[in-house]
This record gives sequence, C-alpha cells and structure tokens, in this order.
Amino acid sequence: MRRLILAGSIFVAGCSAQSAAPVANDGYVRLAAVPGRPAAGYFALRGGMKDTTLVRVEAPGVSRAEMHGSKMTANGMVTMESLANVPVPAKTDVAFAPGGRHVMLFDVPHTVTPGSRLPLTLRFADGAATQVEAKVIAAGDVAPE
Repeated sequence: MRRLILAGSIFVAGCSAQSAAPVANDGYVRLAAVPGRPAAGYFALRGGMKDTTLVRVEAPGVSRAEMHGSKMTANGMVTMESLANVPVPAKTDVAFAPGGRHVMLFDVPHTVTPGSRLPLTLRFADGAATQVEAKVIAAGDVAPE
C-alpha cells in the first residue's frame, strides 16, 4: 500500500510540473502570397499555473518576428498594431489566430516550404520558454484543424 501511495505522489508531482509553464499547440505558419512579404504564425496557448506575459516569439532563420493584433475599427476597417507583449493569465487560453493576434515572420528562409515544419519558440517575461512545431502552409491553403 505504501508503494502505491508513493507512486501516486510522484505521478501527481510530475503532472504539476508539466503544467506549471504555458503550453503551445496547434501551430501553423501561412506563407505570404507575394514572395519577400512576411509570413504569419498562429498557435493556441494555454496559461500555466501562474500568470505570465509572452514577450517574444522566435523561429530559426527568420530575421524578425513581431507579435501583432488585428482589430475592427468603428468604420469597418481592420487595422493591425504591433504588440510589445501579450498577457497570459494562469490556466487561460490565449489564441493567436487569423483575424486576431498573430506573429509576423520576416525574411522566412526559402527552405521553409508548404508541408515542412517551422519550430516557434515562445519566450515569457519570467524566463520560461515553450516551443510549438508549426506546420507550414501556402497562402491559399485551408488552415489545419
């Protein structure tokens, strides 16, 4: 019986450690329709055990990655603004999706093609980081589910 309790304690501790930091999944990158223009990165982010702030996204070979937010103005126009950071409340879903928050990826290497994968590293204000393998799709492709 004592071994069973100890094993259960280790399992619970392991699960807690895994969910302490934010987790990203369902990542994809939509390449630009016009060569040389930035690609757009999307993913689902789930907050960990405590509030934190996403401060940077990185991708190998990409010269610059900027977090942006899209919003509808009063006159029906969609505008985009640069986001210095994005709050990630504990245990809360934060979406980076078309029509909302997204990551603009500048100077994506020519080796990044539809069907390949591009790892996105998400860095947080508290020093934590997480990574999501983003599926690369062409400009006109349907987003992965």
